[in-house]
Amino acid sequence: MSDTPAYTPPKVWTWNKESGGRFANINRPIAGPTHDKELPVGKHPLQLYSLATPNGVKVTVMLEELLALGHAGAEYDAWLINIGSGDQFGSGFVSVNPNSKIPALLDRSTATPTRIFESGAILVYLAEKFGAFLPTEPSKRAETLSWLFWQMGSAPYLGGGFGHFYAYAPFKIEYAIDRFAMEVKRQLDVLDRNLAERKFMAGDDYTIADMAIWPWYGALVKGLVYEAGEFLSVHEYKNVQRWTDEIGARPAVKRGRMVNRAFGEPSSQLHERHDASDFETKTQDKLAAQGDAPRG
Repeated sequence: MSDTPAYTPPKVWTWNKESGGRFANINRPIAGPTHDKELPVGKHPLQLYSLATPNGVKVTVMLEELLALGHAGAEYDAWLINIGSGDQFGSGFVSVNPNSKIPALLDRSTATPTRIFESGAILVYLAEKFGAFLPTEPSKRAETLSWLFWQMGSAPYLGGGFGHFYAYAPFKIEYAIDRFAMEVKRQLDVLDRNLAERKFMAGDDYTIADMAIWPWYGALVKGLVYEAGEFLSVHEYKNVQRWTDEIGARPAVKRGRMVNRAFGEPSSQLHERHDASDFETKTQDKLAAQGDAPRG
């Protein structure tokens, strides 16, 4: 174990704004808006407010896949929410997502605009709205939803757990890193064993379960997050690697990864998306995040 001094919790916890390491400014112990700021609205019924973290990528991949299938009603405006600058705490965003996390979707095609927050809920909403990527046969639907909810419950151990303590915490804590590394490797083994018997997460068909899991665990096994590939021996998970490569080669996935991306190589970024032609012009707005954005 390390020589980190023992910590005794105080009788009453108080918020220390200076603690928390990199990206600490995006977290606070209270909810609600910090400032008035209306959200922009584009020409399409679907208005997405997001950033290309793994949770954001889930939704843009889904929308691009729907458009690739010919669902014209899935056309959308994607607006960049710079979480490093606190856009998620603006009054307009909080009205769409009271939890102040990206992504958030507003469907203006309904009699009263419908807000949907939490990435898994957005995937299910879109799948049911357009009748795609979520099986209707009961057992297949249950399998797909089981893997979707597996991701929603598992990813916090990868992002806020392992990712935070391994890559972003202000100092290294051996116990925390070991604990979450063990859990992440267990999760990778769960995925690898499942994909040894199936082409995709829920069977032979590509579903919202794949769209949910891929941005988190696919990026991990390709060394695109936390620079932890060697540390976690991700090369061992051959079936996850195969699945990751297959999904990553899909044109809609490539487009979805670009939307609301404000970090990395400039050629990989499309800050806002309002039309399919934006992928050709790659128009950048003035809301670009400064430096790297968090991968969570």
